[in-house]
Amino acid sequence: MFPALSPDSVGLLEGLCTTRAIRRYLDEPIPDHVLRDIMFAATRAPSGSNRQPFRFIVLTDSPTAQRAKQLIATSAQQVWDAKRERDGYSEGSGADPNSPKARMADVMEQYVRNFADVPVLVLACLVRYRDPNPDEGASIYPACQNLLLAARALGYGGALTGFHSLVEKELCELLKIPDGVHISGCITLGKPVGNHGPVRRRRLDQLVFADAWEQAPPWAIDPPGTEHTAFKKFV
Repeated sequence: MFPALSPDSVGLLEGLCTTRAIRRYLDEPIPDHVLRDIMFAATRAPSGSNRQPFRFIVLTDSPTAQRAKQLIATSAQQVWDAKRERDGYSEGSGADPNSPKARMADVMEQYVRNFADVPVLVLACLVRYRDPNPDEGASIYPACQNLLLAARALGYGGALTGFHSLVEKELCELLKIPDGVHISGCITLGKPVGNHGPVRRRRLDQLVFADAWEQAPPWAIDPPGTEHTAFKKFV
């Protein structure tokens, strides 16, 4: 019998400001009752007209799950290889192995290389009730964010990717996903190697305006002590 919802390890606002993309995991499973709580939080998300068109396929260690993970791992390596070349991750500051750009590339390389061994892989699926349209993400991505925030609150971490994109047809066949259902995201989950920490974003006054474009209100100032979280673009 499952216990009641697990107690949060962080407050809501702290969780919002420290839920990084976690791509390195310890080699340990996520207990069933923790998965239950994470997925329960995901299913509490809002959706258009409260249709709740999101569905989640959770893949852990069954033979089918292992086959699906391997399929996506192959796709992940191909997608990352193309992005690394296209975005010049080995050029500019990326030529310095100690630069943030090079370290990011190294983390991504480890991530895709070990993708088949992640503890949990979640496919976020959208049951379409109309033709594909640019707004449909509004009915599934809030649920994905709920999932990641719940994982953070319970001491786990994850990353939302589109690495399934090259093998969606094969996945639908393997997992018996019916026509009319779209795989909108692929989320890895596990116990982090290392720690969560403040996310790096642009300053508040660069993102929040009042009354007109690029006119920041006087109160749009980053809270004291958060200056170190400033976003720096890789070059």
